[in-house]
Amino acid sequence: MASEIENWLAGASIDPEVTALRPDYRALVVVAEGLRPGPSDADSERLLAAAEAGAVDPETHPHVLAWREAFRAFGAKPKRTRPSVDALLRRAPDGLPRVDRLTDLYNAISVAHVLPLGGEDLAHYTGPARLTRADGSEPFTTSVGGDQATEQPRPGEVVWRDDAGVTCRRWNWRQCVRTRLSQDTTRAVFILDALGPLDDAALDAAGEALTEALLTASPGASAARRLLR
Repeated sequence: MASEIENWLAGASIDPEVTALRPDYRALVVVAEGLRPGPSDADSERLLAAAEAGAVDPETHPHVLAWREAFRAFGAKPKRTRPSVDALLRRAPDGLPRVDRLTDLYNAISVAHVLPLGGEDLAHYTGPARLTRADGSEPFTTSVGGDQATEQPRPGEVVWRDDAGVTCRRWNWRQCVRTRLSQDTTRAVFILDALGPLDDAALDAAGEALTEALLTASPGASAARRLLR
């Protein structure tokens, strides 16, 4: 009998409208259980420091440039709302953010493997993750001046969502407050985004690196994954 996690992964999907926009897009979805949350620590610091030392130039890397083109394709301005890996790489010379041990781990993998990568608390999902183009009515919870607020994406915007609303706007630009990781997170979903310049072998290597980092940081944890095309 399939487990709850396997059923959740089986329900994750990419809308054909997104595939039409970028036929080369793939998402590697990794789910981990039994995680040990907490503040940044020596393990997360080691990974972040290594990622900073090896960070590439976002102005010339083909995968970053492909993501800027993908953003333009649905009307976003990538210099104003940058793909997540672009934003992280621009911060690397002055130091990547230290947030918490789980967020630090996936940010380090994102920079080291040059791909957008986001993590969210699976306990706060309602139904499976779906990548689609917004109609403009979907709720997106964010923080404005320290207070929670609800916004809507622009029609046609590429968004990740579940049954309750948008979980990440503009493909991988900004995650919602509702599902963000916290120091109570023990079950999480991580989404690794790839376009043509990053082939399947490189995407798989990034997934392996993330899984290894999570399981090393949380002995006894388990992980499963699925590649979406």
